Amino acid sequence: MCVCDVLQLNSDKSPFQRTYAGQIKKCGEMARTLRFFKEQMLKAGVSPSAKSVEETEIDLDDLEVKLAELEAELTEMNANGEKLQRSYNELVEYKIVLRKAGDFFPSAQHSATARQREMELNQMVEESIETPLLQEQATSTDLSKQVKLGFVTGLVSRGKSMAFERILFRATRGNVFLKQVPIEAPITDPVSGEKMEKNVFMVFYSGERVKNKILKICDAFGANRYPFAEDCGKQALMISEVSGKISELKSTIDAGLLHRDHLLRTIGDQFEQWNLKVKKEKSIHHTLNMLSLDVTKKCLVAEAWSPVFATKQIQDVLQRASVDSNSQVGAIFQVLHTRESPPTYFRTNKFTSAFQEIVDAYGVAKYQEANPGVYTIVTFPFLFAVMFGDWGHGICLLLATLFFIIREKKLSSQKLGDITEMTFGGRYVIMMMSLFSIYTGFIYNECFSVAFDLFAPSAYACRDLSCRDAGSIGLIKVRDTYPFGVDPAWHGTRSELPFLNSLKMKMSILLGVAQMNLGILISYSNATFFGNSLNIWFQFIPQMTFLNSLFGYLSLLIIVKWCTGSQADLYHIMIYMFLSPTDELGDNQLFPYQKTVQLVLLLLALVSVPWMLLPKPFLLKKQHENRHQGQSYTQVQSTDDALSEANHDSHGHGHEEFEFSEVFVHQLIHTIEFVLGAVSNTASYLRLWALRYAVGNQNYA
Repeated sequence: MCVCDVLQLNSDKSPFQRTYAGQIKKCGEMARTLRFFKEQMLKAGVSPSAKSVEETEIDLDDLEVKLAELEAELTEMNANGEKLQRSYNELVEYKIVLRKAGDFFPSAQHSATARQREMELNQMVEESIETPLLQEQATSTDLSKQVKLGFVTGLVSRGKSMAFERILFRATRGNVFLKQVPIEAPITDPVSGEKMEKNVFMVFYSGERVKNKILKICDAFGANRYPFAEDCGKQALMISEVSGKISELKSTIDAGLLHRDHLLRTIGDQFEQWNLKVKKEKSIHHTLNMLSLDVTKKCLVAEAWSPVFATKQIQDVLQRASVDSNSQVGAIFQVLHTRESPPTYFRTNKFTSAFQEIVDAYGVAKYQEANPGVYTIVTFPFLFAVMFGDWGHGICLLLATLFFIIREKKLSSQKLGDITEMTFGGRYVIMMMSLFSIYTGFIYNECFSVAFDLFAPSAYACRDLSCRDAGSIGLIKVRDTYPFGVDPAWHGTRSELPFLNSLKMKMSILLGVAQMNLGILISYSNATFFGNSLNIWFQFIPQMTFLNSLFGYLSLLIIVKWCTGSQADLYHIMIYMFLSPTDELGDNQLFPYQKTVQLVLLLLALVSVPWMLLPKPFLLKKQHENRHQGQSYTQVQSTDDALSEANHDSHGHGHEEFEFSEVFVHQLIHTIEFVLGAVSNTASYLRLWALRYAVGNQNYA
């Protein structure tokens, strides 16, 4: 069940020594067979039946035998099909060789006869290249002096033909004659089974040594050789025989493919049922391997964590399983009381599951701690909208998301691609992003980077007609302030870039500081719930002090500057707050006693660092000593996951070694991480402004 977290009670045994290792191996072998079937069905274009088949009770052993028989039959059919297909491709090549080479001999003989006549007429002694090879006429020369030439015919890949000819010439020192004829259409190679462009070749040679060299070169280049007869009558007879064999093989191959396709369709009709059966059996035996036998070795004992609300559901399932299996002994369900820390379980639905997965990717909250996923439902899409704020693009994104939401029942049962499946899984996250993007788009007053007078006319107008192209110069306020968002008059003016960039950059800092404060407040709620005073006094308070003494103060300066319209340089104020805290502020002073306030905040920020680092490890050590001396029993209070787990182990086993050095080093790392993280995270939130600027410029372009 999804609500149960079964504990491993056989951790002292290796996976191969556990009781049901053989059954798991059997299920793994059947799963491999089913994967083989699926690959074969995909190659043949047969898809497993998606319709719901009536579940029939099938024994696992019978299924194993059936799958083995089907696999053996399918493997044999594949092997026979490959042999037949290879023979068919070889015969097709042979037929092409017979035709192309058969055309060569008559044309060569005709050419040789014409040259012989020309030689006799001109009374010139010239050696023709083809005449001594193919001339079959009776001559007056001595027959004992004529040389009988042999030849090799076959096909070679067109891409290798030039290299093939070059190697033949060099290996035989030019004592061969090569004739190549290209084949018009690509043909299937018998060895590789791929479509290739090839040439028919004929190599004429003299001598056995040359023949051996030619055969080795043919093998090296993957050239397929075929026998050939010089007699035209034999050639016609061979072509007729080869054509008959090709026709027979074609019929045999088609019948084999039809039978194989029928077998795969039969497998496809029950594939999903078999696959589900094997997965269930493997999961069941894997879970049974986590159980232990009692002393009588007749009953299995299981320990599992489950939510309290699922107790009745688990009891009903166990009772139904006992009845269905006709068990003589019913299942016994008993709640165990333990001091071990339970695992974390958050109930989710189709809307919240994607947000919870985002949070779990960074870390899972401990048992009974506040779930950050609740806040992420709002903060994550809103921060995206700060970057993507454009209500035109937001509407487009919303329409695309609504398509997935409306058709979610149909799409959830289909096989989707990787990108589509990821988009479909996060459809509600994208919906929230689009809604917040529409909202922030209204604030930015941008629709595809174009401003509109949606809520009211602009509050500014030209003083006269001469200021229409003068940007902000000559504009005067003639109406009330624009009620919602940025006034459309700012778009296209000379001061648009400085104004909007300053607005969005400062807003990013405010949002970042607010979210970091939210995280610290969640840690306070956790500490309050567990009654952990150490975390409140030596973690929450110094963290809030450090963060707000620096960046909270920066946020306050931003708000004061917005309200007062001051020209103070906030960069100068924050930099010299550290470098020269006692210098006068001059024109950068925003409120009375600002210098004194900055000195106090700087001192608090410096004090909060050792406040986080030093007291907590020593207090933890003191509590540990008091507990083991019997003076008092106090739960060790720590925020570290490892320390918390150690505490739970100590409750269960009675004794725990306290390593002060490890606790101190952990606290040091935690302090450094927070201090550096406060600075780097604040700077990272400026990416909201940077990406918003990039998106705006891209839309404008």
